[in-house]
Amino acid sequence: MFLSRLFDYTKLKAQLANAITLMNLSFGIVAIVLITNNLAHMSLLFIFLAAFFDLFDGLVARKFNIESDFGKELDSLSDLVSFGVAPALLIYQGILYTVPGVGMTIMIMYILCGAIRLARFNVKEFDGAFYGIPITAAGIIMTLSSFLIPYFSVLFFSILTSVLMLLMVSNVRVPKIKM
Repeated sequence: MFLSRLFDYTKLKAQLANAITLMNLSFGIVAIVLITNNLAHMSLLFIFLAAFFDLFDGLVARKFNIESDFGKELDSLSDLVSFGVAPALLIYQGILYTVPGVGMTIMIMYILCGAIRLARFNVKEFDGAFYGIPITAAGIIMTLSSFLIPYFSVLFFSILTSVLMLLMVSNVRVPKIKM
């Protein structure tokens, strides 16, 4: 009883979506650390966990009516790490490193296109559809494609990554899936 008066549950509720977003970011960082320590196979789990938390932060914010500009920006920064940097590094460490200059350029361009896509999303009025594929979708496709590394050449991954980066910055209209 005494503690409940000291603890403001409305403030806690207001930060719930941001806490979920920070879990997304944390899992993205763990994935990057694992990739840099030659444990790429373990990083897959953390990228998928980041996607799981990314799915729920927006749902929680809408459900509790706690959407904010701060939360939107935090979500974008988290997505850039979890679905931009982590998957790009995963594919780079998995196969693109075999063509150092080209592979590094493709990895950097993918991350930059993801950043542009997120920045563009944050400044546009949302009309029920995304323009360009969301970085989360591109990052999951990149992550899943890592299972194909033993079966496909570096050319395949160079093309796949290039197509995904172009789709992120394209004006292709992608309707939002209602959940």
